[in-house]
Order: sequence, then C-alpha cells, then structure tokens
Amino acid sequence: MSKENAKVLLVKPENRLRDPVEDKVLYFVVNTILIIFSLIVLYPLIYILSSSFSSPIDVAAGRVVFLPVNPSVDGYRAVFSHRHIGIGYRNTIFYTVVGTAINIAMTLIAAYPLSRKDMPFRGFFMFLFTFTMFFGGGLVPTYILMTQIKFINTIWVMLIPGALSVYNMILVRTFIQSSIPGELLEASMIDGCSDTKYFFIMVLPLSKAVIAVVTLFYAVGHWNSYFTAMIYLNQLELYPLQIILRNILIANQVQLNEIVDAELLVRKQGMADLLKHSLIVVSTAPIMCVYPFIQKYFVKGVMLGSIKG
Repeated sequence: MSKENAKVLLVKPENRLRDPVEDKVLYFVVNTILIIFSLIVLYPLIYILSSSFSSPIDVAAGRVVFLPVNPSVDGYRAVFSHRHIGIGYRNTIFYTVVGTAINIAMTLIAAYPLSRKDMPFRGFFMFLFTFTMFFGGGLVPTYILMTQIKFINTIWVMLIPGALSVYNMILVRTFIQSSIPGELLEASMIDGCSDTKYFFIMVLPLSKAVIAVVTLFYAVGHWNSYFTAMIYLNQLELYPLQIILRNILIANQVQLNEIVDAELLVRKQGMADLLKHSLIVVSTAPIMCVYPFIQKYFVKGVMLGSIKG
C-alpha cells in the first residue's frame, strides 16, 4: 500500500472535505426557503405601500397587485389635509420621547439594585414586582384611581401609569447579572468608586445593547398607544396620532344603504380603502425608520438576555 493511500485511510471522516455539489444543493435549498419566507413577510408591506400610492378606483377594483396603479397621492393628501393631524403627531412625538425617557430611567433604577446580590430583601422585592405581572386591579379601579389623583385629561395619564414594565425590568436585570462581572464592582470599590458613580460610569456604558432593546419596546408601545387615550382623554388637544387617525377613518366610512349611484359608491369605497392604506403607512413609517439604527443592539441585547438568563 502506498503512503498516499495510507494517509487517506488515516483521515477521520469528520476531517474530510465535504462534496462541493452537496454544499451547492444545501445552499440553494436554504436560500430558496429564506427568499420565500422573506417574500411572505414583505409582500403585505409592499401591497399596502403600493395601494397607498394608487388611485382610489384601482384600489377598490382590486387592480393593485405589486406596484402602484395610476400613481396618486390622494390618500396622503386627504390624511395630511386634516386639520388635527399636526396635533396628533406633536402629541405622539411628545408622549414617545418623554414617556420613553421616563420608562428607561425607572427601569434602570429598579433593575440595577435587583441585580446586586448584596441587596437586602432582594427576593421579597422581586416577588412584589413579579406579582404585578399576573394580578391587577382592573379597568374600573384604575379609572377611579386616575380620577382621584387628577390625571384625567392630562398628559401625565399617558406617561406615569405605565412608567415601568416589569418584563423589561427583568430583562435588564438579567442582562446586568449575566454580562457585567462582579469582579468589576469589587475592583471599582477598591479604587474608591461609589455605587452611584459605578452605575453611571460602568453599568450604563456596558448596558447599551439592552438599553437599546427596551428603548425600542417602550417607544413602539408609546407610538402605537391608543386605548389609554381613548379611556382617559376627552380633549382633542391631548389626543395622540392613533386616536386622530381612528377618527379620520371613522369619518370616511361608507354607508352602503345611503348611496344609490354605483359609480359614486365605487369612488367613495375606493377612497375609504385608500385612506386605510395611507393611514397604516403614516402611522408606522416613522417608527420603522428608527428601527434600522438600533437593529444590531436589538439582536445582541435580546440574545444575551435570553441565553444567559
């Protein structure tokens, strides 16, 4: 037996190179599956965007499949011509920015002490936080409470009651426990670093990933919030964007029994459908534009918090 044949026999099976043909087939199958799933996810978004830029008659007739048909901005013109749309955007941006800042501050203030093993009664306080995730007073007692503390028809009812999410707090606490070694705290204390200084100089910079994750969670929640405003707010000047868009949609609903002319019915129904698509784009586009900038932190923060938790 030649030395070359002996070397081939001595090579372990796991160390042998794979067949290039098998690799190509595998990559082809995987890429095909990923493309199909991507199209399934992207097509509804593309359809809504294309429909929002199409003419009302083509939308009502169902001619929009992929690209806009007879491009038009009538839907966006109708939305932005509403006199209250500016109020909605202003209030929603305010609620999102200020509310998210309050959320992040409250979450970090609660999560950091609970991540310290030397905190007295840590288990008891953690039980109290967890208890609120499963049990609550309900809508009526909450409404009575908001009335008694004078939060009805104020901006505070949109900011204070939901200032802390226990789920997000647990996520941040788990991240700090699993990603920041305790030796770093000991070294900082030896150098004379106080707890407050350690929190701002060490913990916050090392927690950028999870902070970005919970910031996105809170910001999306504030941007899409409508039920709280619908229950506690009665003044138009305080309405968020979602309530304004809801009012626009309700005002443009078509009553089929009140229209006899078929052509007028098609035109009005097409305008109502066009408004639906335009409202979806108007309400989701800003928050979708923010997501790509924190996507890397989002993936990293969720994976670290879930795997090591």
